[in-house]
Amino acid sequence: MKKHKVLLVDNSDDVRAVLHEGLRSHGFEVVPAATVTEALRLISLERFDVLLADLHLPDTCDGITVVSAMRHSQPDAVTLVLTSYPVLQAAMTAMLLQADQVLLKPSDAAEITEIIQKKLLNPSTHLTMKKERVAAILKRDLDATIQNWMSRVEHTEELTAISLTYEERTGHLPLLLGDLVRRLRLPSDDRVSISSAAREHGILRRKQGYTVPMLVEESRILQVSIFNTLQNNLASVDFSTVLLDVMTIADEVDSQLKQAMRGYTEKVTAKSAS
Repeated sequence: MKKHKVLLVDNSDDVRAVLHEGLRSHGFEVVPAATVTEALRLISLERFDVLLADLHLPDTCDGITVVSAMRHSQPDAVTLVLTSYPVLQAAMTAMLLQADQVLLKPSDAAEITEIIQKKLLNPSTHLTMKKERVAAILKRDLDATIQNWMSRVEHTEELTAISLTYEERTGHLPLLLGDLVRRLRLPSDDRVSISSAAREHGILRRKQGYTVPMLVEESRILQVSIFNTLQNNLASVDFSTVLLDVMTIADEVDSQLKQAMRGYTEKVTAKSAS
């Protein structure tokens, strides 16, 4: 049986050695490269089923060049990027590159193997699918975004320390996401924050016993879940507008957190004055 061939690009000798051995032990043929120049040469000479590349390499050009070259010359290859950057920036970069998935370091070989196998069994059809605006995707996958958010919250000890029902935990999300979708649909010059639900959310969380760090953490998880939804829909994202949309998402989630904090602290002030 023919082994799937992986181009592994990482400038760290240790990371490259660990992933090389791990992927090889799971049945892959692995071709390592330590530099952008070496990776580009290999892409021009050989055919690969998978690219696994560090997004940030120390050459004059970085992993973005490698991913772009692979997408251009071997578009059917599964393309995965590794990064230690924050989730928001990594997800945005992956979307712009049309990478199949972004993996945060450290990721072990078993986890990467499972992802590769799934991608090989279900190859992306991003070149042929109808393109959708980010707002349409977020509206369509509202329930999936909320489920992903809830799953992450359930694994966050800080947040689950307060016992709430599913509705008490997630009831604010359709409102906040609805406000986000409406803002994304505005002309670019009119994209000012329009959330009317965020302040009420802050007031409610104060009543439920949340702390300020807990408010910040659940907002961070919301951003991660939104970009997870977009990551899962890379095949249909309209890339002509995605950069502006991603910037709007980041700004809106931050603005909603600010409004929630105002509601939270207003309640504290009123209580202190009484």
